[in-house]
Amino acid sequence: MKIATFNINGIKARTEALPEWLDAAAPDVVLLQEIKSQDADFPREVFEGRGYFVETHGQKGFNGVAILSKLPLEDVARGLPGDDTDEQARWIEATATGKTAVRLCGLYLPNGNPAPGPKFDYKLGWMDRMRARAAALLAEEVPVVLGGDYNVIPQAEDAARPEAWVEDALFRPESRAALRRIEYLGYTDAFRAREPRPGHYSFWDYQAGAWAKNNGIRIDHLLLSPQAADRLRAAGIDKAVRGGEKPSDHVPVWVELDA
Repeated sequence: MKIATFNINGIKARTEALPEWLDAAAPDVVLLQEIKSQDADFPREVFEGRGYFVETHGQKGFNGVAILSKLPLEDVARGLPGDDTDEQARWIEATATGKTAVRLCGLYLPNGNPAPGPKFDYKLGWMDRMRARAAALLAEEVPVVLGGDYNVIPQAEDAARPEAWVEDALFRPESRAALRRIEYLGYTDAFRAREPRPGHYSFWDYQAGAWAKNNGIRIDHLLLSPQAADRLRAAGIDKAVRGGEKPSDHVPVWVELDA
């Protein structure tokens, strides 16, 4: 089973680039972030015509997450538990029912800037809620994949210029520590499990020639529960997508799990 995460930075802007990548990469499941679309406006037919089941949790103009799956999806849930007042569309869950059922959690973690401040507090509070949900999922003892745009640079090796991010919410010690607390529950960073070397990124800003200079950061992650990590066969980043026509500022990150 090939599972990918991809922050597309607007479904309307990626109506050609996303299907092109899907046809070339042939993932079984894709967790999308920043669809920037209400559910009714999401172009389902583009993906259903390619054999994908589609589940969305949209929001007008910003945020929004979705799951595309060639396997049937069951027990779909929208919204991260723990705060009934949170209206931001940043979390979606479903179980892909193949030979082995996998619980999928697609997430778009808050940016948190400027930090410190209310947006940073929201980010850290959101991560606390995510940790609680991640722990609850572990208790079910099933394969779980937590995939999405985490807006966290885990280590200095995950940035071309780490010194430029020291005061940024993506790299502040509080954000990195909150991510480690989730991992320490028993989750594995799939990409790092397969590639320990620096120099691998999933995001390049549109500004200041970041792509041409390879001034990137790795902020899109797939965390695996022990039951999923035991099935890990391969992991990668489709860097070349960033050089295509009308690209997102993110690229797909993927894993392959044994069935």
